[in-house]
Amino acid sequence: MRIYLCLTATALSTACAPLIQPTEPTETSLPFFGTGYPAQGDPCRRLGESAETIDYLDHTADLVGCPVNLSTLDDFVVQTGAVEVFRQDGFVVFSIPTGK
Repeated sequence: MRIYLCLTATALSTACAPLIQPTEPTETSLPFFGTGYPAQGDPCRRLGESAETIDYLDHTADLVGCPVNLSTLDDFVVQTGAVEVFRQDGFVVFSIPTGK
């Protein structure tokens, strides 16, 4: 009985944990994850699988979303080799080769 209670408590606490979301704007259906791209704390975030991203996911590239108003967006594109694939909800979504 105690084992079941512990498992239930763990599952509930995990389910209630807040998800890390990118900076403004906060209303989006894009499936962001991680704490920054390419480094922790950076405003861009990796994207997972969803109806919006499925056609752009590739095992040879990272799918990354950045705020459209990011002042260093041009530098980000040059440094990472990012290729813009679409824009949605105030974010630019890029495909970035993983070998770079």
